[in-house]
Amino acid sequence: MLASALLASGAGCAGPVDPVERPGTTEAHKGHGHAPSAATYRRWGLPSPLAPAPKPPERPAVRTGARPGLPPVVDRIPTRDKVVFLTFDDGAEKDPRFVDMVRELRLPVSMFLTDSIVGPGYAHFGRLRAVGATVQNHTLDHPHLPGLPYAGQRAEICGQQEKLKQRFGIRPRLFRPPYGAYDDDTLRAAADCGVAAVVLWRASMDISDLRYFEGNHLRPGDIVLAHFRRPSELNGASLTEMTTRLLRRIQEQGFTVARLEDYL
Repeated sequence: MLASALLASGAGCAGPVDPVERPGTTEAHKGHGHAPSAATYRRWGLPSPLAPAPKPPERPAVRTGARPGLPPVVDRIPTRDKVVFLTFDDGAEKDPRFVDMVRELRLPVSMFLTDSIVGPGYAHFGRLRAVGATVQNHTLDHPHLPGLPYAGQRAEICGQQEKLKQRFGIRPRLFRPPYGAYDDDTLRAAADCGVAAVVLWRASMDISDLRYFEGNHLRPGDIVLAHFRRPSELNGASLTEMTTRLLRRIQEQGFTVARLEDYL
């Protein structure tokens, strides 16, 4: 297994502090204040523009882990702002139109990438990052982490930290365990790999099950789980089509989309 090889070689070991993935000088943030036109939203299938996201807090809420030295586990953000956060996992689908969508709508997206699923396709996610999406950690091989010993979990998490640093020059601050499954060893390993927070989501909020959004279910600060899935896994719909449907549901409930990293 790749994780084991990295562990044996020491590639996943914690080292000097490196740049971390924070919102900054990406195209999306350079353009903040120049909202997309109504025609742009209509072109992407939305009847009206998304409401502008409120100004993020100057100081994100101080969070502590269950025990000192461990990262907090977060499934929603405590805020009164009527915002939700879009997070996309894995990296199987590499739809070039999704890059255009994120760029034109200035859509804040957090990408939790798995190395074995992305494969040779990191350039696509580099293009998404260039238009404002942020890169975070979702392990090397997408295992059920509680089934591994501490050393194996550390290799999975630290190994992907190193992969993403090699690819993008950053070390992610956020980590999502595959299937949302973790144990104490996961939190210890995440801390040792430089992770600031473990990010989960509200149950049943996957983009592939939009029935969840029927009715008044959203709450301020909800973290929305989505996946980079192929049309064959989305009943024939493209990733952009499914994202449009998701954005409509968010609008219908009076919410807008904000950047997760601004609140964590």
